[in-house]
Amino acid sequence: MRLLTTALVVAGIFCSASQAASQEIRLDPETGAAQTFRVHSETGAILHRRGDSEEDEEPDWTCGPGKPCEIGCCGQVNQEGVGVCGMGPTYCGPGNCTSSCTAKSDCDPGWGMEYSLASSCPLNVCCSKFGFCGVSDDFCEGRRVASPECAIEDGTSDKRTIGYYEGWNLARPCGTMKPKEIPLGWYTHLNFAFALIHPTTFHVAPMDSKTPKLYKAVTALKDQQEGLEVWIAIGGWAMNDEGPYRTAFSDMAGSTANQDVFFESLIKFMEENNFDGVDIDWEYPVAPDRGGRPADFNNYATFLRRLRERLNRTGKRYGISIAIPASYWYLRGFNLQELEPWIDWFNIMTYDIHGTWDSHVRAIGSKAYAHTNLTEIQMGLELLWRNNVNPERVNLGLGFYGRSFTMEDPNCMAPGCPFKNATGAGAGACTGTPGVLSAAEINEIIANGGVQTFYPEEAVQVVTWDTDQWVSWDDAVTLKMKMDYANQRCLGGTMVWAIDLDDGTLLEALASNLNRNISYASAPSLYTCSLGTHGGPIYDYDDDHDEL
Repeated sequence: MRLLTTALVVAGIFCSASQAASQEIRLDPETGAAQTFRVHSETGAILHRRGDSEEDEEPDWTCGPGKPCEIGCCGQVNQEGVGVCGMGPTYCGPGNCTSSCTAKSDCDPGWGMEYSLASSCPLNVCCSKFGFCGVSDDFCEGRRVASPECAIEDGTSDKRTIGYYEGWNLARPCGTMKPKEIPLGWYTHLNFAFALIHPTTFHVAPMDSKTPKLYKAVTALKDQQEGLEVWIAIGGWAMNDEGPYRTAFSDMAGSTANQDVFFESLIKFMEENNFDGVDIDWEYPVAPDRGGRPADFNNYATFLRRLRERLNRTGKRYGISIAIPASYWYLRGFNLQELEPWIDWFNIMTYDIHGTWDSHVRAIGSKAYAHTNLTEIQMGLELLWRNNVNPERVNLGLGFYGRSFTMEDPNCMAPGCPFKNATGAGAGACTGTPGVLSAAEINEIIANGGVQTFYPEEAVQVVTWDTDQWVSWDDAVTLKMKMDYANQRCLGGTMVWAIDLDDGTLLEALASNLNRNISYASAPSLYTCSLGTHGGPIYDYDDDHDEL
């Protein structure tokens, strides 16, 4: 999945990333022989190639003496000693299997647990007749789940608009947003990102020594906007990177004693800084590549239940939300039906669906795709409907930034064309990190001659410039399309990552689609940014960890 580093936290990207695709295969409907590995498993959907003129090389699904199966068991071999890899008794059963005979399918389509890892699939996705989990027609064969339906004009998502504010944004050399510059009147909630969980004391800890002075400056905005709530977001992608904090969430949730310490620290922290709620951004439970353990699946629900009970005893109605990914790979670690009763809403991170990390994913490779693709967002939301999640408790994630690439061939710049390296396009002068650009930086590119191309099916814009530079993002047109979709699906709100990456134009675009007035403590800064390589990290996220 996604190999994101501290640098992306510095750039201000709230990642829903994943580091390795789950392996789903399509099998011949007559023989069950493996036919292709071209499945985009982050959403459980077959990856449709858009803009590809050449087919990727298929993996070799044959097997034989000295050639074991990559996935599955090696069935009977022919006179040349060549067999085919597959699952179930036809390939793994006695008298049929010739090697790799202990392989088991993801789920049981009816041949028994002797040949399967589980009786059913996580998140209630479909088990194909060949024992693999997914949500496309190849797996479900017409067994679809109903999606909630509302009229766009009902504006169900208008009532809740959450903006994440990056506490470290003031360390950027340009394109910053001071607390007094946060636009008022449009956001119903502000989530201050981030605080951490100390890995040994389990107290709430500031991300660095620079952000605590900003807490009260942000919560003080409630005096200027009636009804505004300010919550503290705890966690974030980088907290689960390699390092001392990697297992802090898992260690805390796995012990009621550790939970109790955290609860008391959190309540004190929120009282002292006048926060109204907590947004838990655990990225991600269960996932071993993110410091997770199998026990997290049930422990997370227990933790949230006990957190709700403890907060209720304070006599104040503190809010609780959690961030969730839009990818099946990581979402399968969330026990959605057991989590929902204890929270106010889910913030689904429907961005960062694609990026330079795709070069490490065999099912996709070094191909440029849009990171806020609506067709894949739809499949991500289907995972929620399969688990009877109330759409009113879901906020659709909107990105005020883009994911960028340096393309391999200047004559091939459409989605699906190859990108050249794993670092992305050149860094912006303000965000300072290759592979990501703020909305403000993208607007500057367009103003200086960048060419924008609209892809209506995906509801995304792609901007190209300087021969080989490429970025996908949302502008006023595509933001409206996504907001309309949120209303069509009866969602209760939207959330933005991150408000300080905007130059004021995206806020105005979103506001034009809402029945809500905007006022400002101070007008948003319409700054400009010149592209160029930054001379190093603009702020070292780890500078102050020894002070926690």
